[in-house]
Amino acid sequence: MIATAAVLGLVAGTCAGFLVQADRETTKLPSLSQPVVAQARGAGPEPLSAAQDRQVKTDGDLRKLLLNRPKGTKEADFAAGRDGWLDLADYAHRLSDSDDQFGVLVGDEFRRAANTTWQVGDTYNVEIRLVQFRQEENLAAEEWAGDWKVGGLRSWPLPGTGEGMVYVAAKPQTEAGYLPVYRAEAHASRGDIAMEIWIYDTKPIPKKTIMDLARRQMERL
Repeated sequence: MIATAAVLGLVAGTCAGFLVQADRETTKLPSLSQPVVAQARGAGPEPLSAAQDRQVKTDGDLRKLLLNRPKGTKEADFAAGRDGWLDLADYAHRLSDSDDQFGVLVGDEFRRAANTTWQVGDTYNVEIRLVQFRQEENLAAEEWAGDWKVGGLRSWPLPGTGEGMVYVAAKPQTEAGYLPVYRAEAHASRGDIAMEIWIYDTKPIPKKTIMDLARRQMERL
């Protein structure tokens, strides 16, 4: 009996609410049309200059962002690509496990790469690569720069580049019939571009040499 009374009370309250609402005047809805907004007049803001708009710089000729070859040097004998450009096959061929890396680069949305090389004497060689990714799915440039497996080398952070690093070999690579070879590397990224620098010599490579070269290249980006 108590449950039945509670239900009847709820029904009665609902009916009373409907009756009260039915006796009230209809509330007018706001108009769907909105006032026309006048178009702004006058000149718009000036477009960003190439110095301010990073995309203007990185969508242009990527080779122009590479450091200039120092005076008195020549192109290295091992220079790859054509006219400073590396296509996907050229770049993958420069990597160890090139067949596997080709597929990785496709998945990482490789866009293009540019490189420059120079040689001093018969033993000192430098190669700089700028590798650009489309980055529609992930931050591939940053991941690529941080995924290098550099074992047995001393390492230091590259200031002003977040995760950028430089590496210097304390001991040379040796192979029968060849001179011992020391190497230094630098890896960093900015935006959609990964930077790679390699130095080879038969003499130990000072930390300052690779650090200065990497810093100046990153400033160009």
